[in-house]
Amino acid sequence: MVNQEDIKIAPSPFQAFLDDLHSKYKSITEGVVANYIPELAKVNPNLFSICIVTVNGDIYPVGNYNQLFTIQSISKVFVYGLALEDHGRDYILTRVGVEPTGDAFNSIILDEQSKRPYNPMVNAGAIATTSLIKGRGATERLNRLLAMYQRYIGSDVFVDISVFTSERSTGHRNRAMGHLMLNFGMIEEPIEEALDLYFQQCAVMVSCKDLAVMAATLANKGVNPVTKEQAIDSSCIKDILSVMYTCGMYNFAGEWAYKVGIPAKSGVSGGIIAVVPNVMGIAVFSPPLDSRGNSVRGVKVCEELSQHLGLHQFECSSKSSHFLDSLFRNVEMNGNGN
Repeated sequence: MVNQEDIKIAPSPFQAFLDDLHSKYKSITEGVVANYIPELAKVNPNLFSICIVTVNGDIYPVGNYNQLFTIQSISKVFVYGLALEDHGRDYILTRVGVEPTGDAFNSIILDEQSKRPYNPMVNAGAIATTSLIKGRGATERLNRLLAMYQRYIGSDVFVDISVFTSERSTGHRNRAMGHLMLNFGMIEEPIEEALDLYFQQCAVMVSCKDLAVMAATLANKGVNPVTKEQAIDSSCIKDILSVMYTCGMYNFAGEWAYKVGIPAKSGVSGGIIAVVPNVMGIAVFSPPLDSRGNSVRGVKVCEELSQHLGLHQFECSSKSSHFLDSLFRNVEMNGNGN
């Protein structure tokens, strides 16, 4: 376990670059805080933070980076990884597909031929994935989820009971999805236990810095770069990042891949994570959302980071393992990694 006070926050010109980026977008007033979950509607819309963690464990934070909020749909990435470890790729594919969809994240829709949910990043697919987590009863399965989060973050986590209760009492669309998948044999009884676990995984409290460490763990082949603990088997990383790249930003996924070009996942509490494999993890937190459920400031920050640092998958795919060093040198020289 890592004492958060001992974590190394790296001073560098790159930090000044992030400070400027934060200042540039802090005044944006576009978007609205999620209000279909009553507890999320209470969140301060002015909260805004950016954090980058490198695969070397260096941390570059700005803004309210220690502010806790619920992880929401970003949890889908990590629970999918746990399900892959529990069952393997072939079995998971019999229950959940990997195709992107142009529909909203909470659409009550399954593939017409296979009856599977389209992918594990939309709600239906995430509920099916959560139902596959192994454990003898609800308590053991929840404890396994919390232990998973702990490996990624490096410290204890907890479920916000008020948010969990709020989601549980208003999650009728998610229940409808669950019963539809039960009808087609994609999930099994007890359905309420699976739904409760899904609501709990979304209500786990994290900070922007926590999310950046989690993203950096994916960038670092499953090894937490701060604690050096193996959070997930490295063989699962390719599958996780592939689904994040094609499906992680809901019905904005195609434009995200075109403009930003790195694996990412958003959540309706205002978080976004992005992964630059072998380089770093990126996290942004800002509660106001656009019409697709993605953080307005978060999308703008990631677009600018990708443009100025040359992060697009098809722009830096041929660069060497020295990319990280050159990236920070370029920022120091002119704020542009191209």
